[in-house]
Amino acid sequence: MTPPARLSAAIEVLADIAGRRRPAADALKDWGLAHRFAGSGDRAAIASLVYDALRRRASSAWVMGDETPRAILIGMLRLQHGLAAPTIAELFSGERFAPDPLTDAERTAIAEGSLAEAPPHVAGDVPDWILPSLGHLFGDTLLEELRALARRAPLDIRINTLKRDRETALAGLAHLAPAVTPHAPNGLRIPIGEDGRGPALHVEPEFLDGWYEIQDEGSQIAGALTGARAGETVVDLCAGGGGKTLALAAMMRNEGRLIATDDDPRRLAPIHDRLRRSGAEAEIRTPRGGRARADVLGDLDGTVDRVVVDAPCTGTGTWRRNPDAKWRLRPGSLSARVTDQAEVLDRAARLVRPGGRITYITCSLLREENDGAIDGILARANGGLTVLPAETVAADHAPGLAGVVRFTEHGLQMSPALTGTDGFYVATLERRG
Repeated sequence: MTPPARLSAAIEVLADIAGRRRPAADALKDWGLAHRFAGSGDRAAIASLVYDALRRRASSAWVMGDETPRAILIGMLRLQHGLAAPTIAELFSGERFAPDPLTDAERTAIAEGSLAEAPPHVAGDVPDWILPSLGHLFGDTLLEELRALARRAPLDIRINTLKRDRETALAGLAHLAPAVTPHAPNGLRIPIGEDGRGPALHVEPEFLDGWYEIQDEGSQIAGALTGARAGETVVDLCAGGGGKTLALAAMMRNEGRLIATDDDPRRLAPIHDRLRRSGAEAEIRTPRGGRARADVLGDLDGTVDRVVVDAPCTGTGTWRRNPDAKWRLRPGSLSARVTDQAEVLDRAARLVRPGGRITYITCSLLREENDGAIDGILARANGGLTVLPAETVAADHAPGLAGVVRFTEHGLQMSPALTGTDGFYVATLERRG
């Protein structure tokens, strides 16, 4: 497909997303099935155009004075890709498979449109209702952080130290031109192309041999902050596909007892293959008959050294990777997640022994899901839990992190502009003796 044809396809997919209010991944998949002539490179390029347009949806609409899929794509080409008006006009030629030629109004908008007078939620490309929560966290750096949240995310991997150390893996993966991550001790960053795509890491021989897992550096840091040690009993309470379970097993050197579970058995499905590939050892407890987590963990109550709660959340900290999610988020969704977080924290509190610890993790930037959730469990625990200072936890388990995170009332917050990672929050609680 020619570049103009890819633009036409991206406009078609954006129209489908807007018209049917569906995830971008679903719309892209359906487009690919309906246009089988498009090769993998074409589909990847179209996906990059769509996701970049969603990253800059509000600011592009403002600059163009129009919020149609076509206008948003044109605005993105100027704001995100930095294309000049003549270049955009060449792509929008109206020739075979190309989008219709630019109108006079579009040419004027490209030449004269500006974000100088745009309100913060437009300039930062976020829903307006969520701005107060983000402003509470970021303060004077709000716009800088929102702009970072609208950029593409890097491609990071975590070296599986059960099989290789980072230095050995760095040499063995030289064909991928990796660099060490700035903060995570076992992370490597893989270069991505101009289209935002990296190599197909999941088919590399080293991946199949279990050398590494694909994991954002922020998630790696959050895992390190759990402080899990060999010989302990550790529960990964919201294990999902097992990313943090594998990291915990490596930290524990497969010595001790590691139990992984999740409310939704479907989310646990990938964990078995991942454990086999990595050589990690963990006991998987799959709930049956609905929300039966209490039944599968009841024998562990009051005995666990560490409970890791990678809580279900709005995912606001991952908007670089999932830009369509920010436009589908509604206040009701936030309220539902807050309820879920209270439930898993209450369950964690029953599991942990006196002197044991709970590490609470979200990939959210919202106080309601972070410090607010900790406020709630402290009140419900009636003095049975205490918060450990995040500065101390960071110094113990991630030296050097203090200068690149925000310390909040109860925890620490990573962010794209300050930390260079997704927006992970981590707080640590201890059961009083």
